[in-house]
Amino acid sequence: MTTTGGAGMPHWHVSEELAGRYAAGPVPETDAWSVEKHVEACGGCAARISAAVRTRPEAGAALDAVRAGVLAAVAAEGVPARGPARSVRHRFPGAATRAGRLLWAAGPALRRPWLLALVLVAVGALALAYGAGAGAGETIRPLLLVVAPVLPLAGVALSYGRHADPMHEITATTPSGGLPLLLTRTAAVLAVSIPALTLAGAALPPSTGWPGAAAWLLPGLAMTLAALALGSYVGCRTGATSIAAAWAAAVVLPAFAASPPATAEAAAEAARYFAGPAAQAGWAAGALGCAALLAVRRRSFDHLEKL
Repeated sequence: MTTTGGAGMPHWHVSEELAGRYAAGPVPETDAWSVEKHVEACGGCAARISAAVRTRPEAGAALDAVRAGVLAAVAAEGVPARGPARSVRHRFPGAATRAGRLLWAAGPALRRPWLLALVLVAVGALALAYGAGAGAGETIRPLLLVVAPVLPLAGVALSYGRHADPMHEITATTPSGGLPLLLTRTAAVLAVSIPALTLAGAALPPSTGWPGAAAWLLPGLAMTLAALALGSYVGCRTGATSIAAAWAAAVVLPAFAASPPATAEAAAEAARYFAGPAAQAGWAAGALGCAALLAVRRRSFDHLEKL
């Protein structure tokens, strides 16, 4: 890295030596992230990196093939090849702002029907609780409680992997791809789902004897980490689907499949998975165990999913 001073603020640029190491691959993750962030705003360093990559025969051929494929796709859609910034703003108006770019990078789940499903569950629970007559909250609250932990799993499944992200082959092979990108997108999913579902639970009619609106947070976190850890073996979509299916079979389906008079009893039985220090401590221990396994398996996300 080379450093120059300006206006009292130090600035660094990518040196030829760093550009060569970045093109070759063996660069520490922190240096790679710094380089990638810097070249977003520095055309000179971006050109230096591009030139270093093109000096490598295998990379040059791959880049030429990617460029040809992108141009062919653009031509097929009828978008002019020139003026890419204008084309992006035309197709995705929010991408022209910083908030729009952050939303676009946060993950496919935030741009798909999952977001609508999340809103429908939260709003639907409130509508049923307040519109179905007295006593409806006694049933809706535990049902929302058992559904809430699996909703983030659907968002995670839609955020990462070759089945969910058309840019997966590109993003997963960059130094900032793999687990860091997966965790970023998972955090974006949780940042949306946690406030929506917790506020919906808090807004339901008061009910004595049920766990609080935040009782699902530890179970939801544990299942999300379990899905990520399992995804390191079988792929993100399969891992999230497997955890969600197991929870649905054990908890959600019995609560919904019961006849109306017995629904409250089934929901009350399901509530025991959340209520009390012992249940919450068990979920916390499970979350820590899954986080430890995920840390051990972190390098598995550096490769493209095969499943």
